[in-house]
Amino acid sequence: MPDVTAAQARVCTLDDGYRREARTLLYDAYRHDPTFAYIFEAHRPGYERRLRVMIRHWVRQHFYLQLPAIGLLLDDRLIALALIVPPQRRLGVADSWVWRLRMLLGAGQRCTRRYLDYQAAVIGCVPSDQVHMLPLLGVHPHFRGGHYGEQLLQAVHDWCAEDPNTQGVVLDSGNEQYLAFYARQGYEEIGEVVLGPVRERVFFHPNPEVSLSSIA
Repeated sequence: MPDVTAAQARVCTLDDGYRREARTLLYDAYRHDPTFAYIFEAHRPGYERRLRVMIRHWVRQHFYLQLPAIGLLLDDRLIALALIVPPQRRLGVADSWVWRLRMLLGAGQRCTRRYLDYQAAVIGCVPSDQVHMLPLLGVHPHFRGGHYGEQLLQAVHDWCAEDPNTQGVVLDSGNEQYLAFYARQGYEEIGEVVLGPVRERVFFHPNPEVSLSSIA
């Protein structure tokens, strides 16, 4: 693993030109995620294909809808990103019939239904409509441990705080190893969704003051 602790990544807003890199990074980030393993049935053949289908079409529709995305670049390589759904868009991609149709064809009816139910349950834990939501985010596996997760979330907080109507940022995770990390970044648990054997925690970060970091 490379030594990644010294270099500061560059923060940028992402457009459709990063779609392929975003798909690859997010697949690597979620391949072993317990929530997605349950939703897309990792116990039976075809799990990786179903997961790729969801990520491919989610990223495609996210950029088609011109929803915001924040990334970290290191030597022009995308090493981390977060897809953002502003308060006005709510379900965003999941509310698109185009995405739902592609999911039905590529991942099957049962997995599509599970994913939609999961999304609705997470949104049901959010006490206000005036929040930004992070449906997908991740750091490339080769660059974990270099504090890029912290830098990514700070960039997201700063970007979202520029909207005077937002009350903060919401994300969720069923991965136990990330719970302490989110707590250190100022997130508080506001709800829980039970997905089979997985306890999906929903977290809220209140709208902070914008820091001095800038977004390219």
